[in-house]
Amino acid sequence: MLRGSCACGAIRYEIDGRLHGPVGHCHCWQCRKHSGASFGTTAVVLTDEFRIVAGEQRLSSWESSPGVHRHFASCCGSPIFKRRDDAPQGLGLRLGSLDSDPGRTVDRHIWVTSKAPWVEIADGLPQEEGGAPFPQRGS
Repeated sequence: MLRGSCACGAIRYEIDGRLHGPVGHCHCWQCRKHSGASFGTTAVVLTDEFRIVAGEQRLSSWESSPGVHRHFASCCGSPIFKRRDDAPQGLGLRLGSLDSDPGRTVDRHIWVTSKAPWVEIADGLPQEEGGAPFPQRGS
């Protein structure tokens, strides 16, 4: 069993399963903004193996793009997972919220076309280009 929580500990969750698919450092602008870091590390967990065991009322979400809902702790801002309408069987879990060792390491970097300009990727892991960099916004 895997366990995790938000930064302040008000939200706690358990996973009766394992991580599925690749573990990736995502460098897209959204993951950078949502994590407040150079990338977000994510893997899939099955929805029916994931449960909130404390603080569910503090879990908030917003639709970051059509059909993509990002869930975070309203108490401390910690990102927890994202859910896609077109893939309801899985959740994109933010591995930084884990309290236990998932027994996996990172497999790849994704959306490296959008990586922060100060980041140099030198670990030898596979890199997938992904899409466009940060969209231009009004000032």
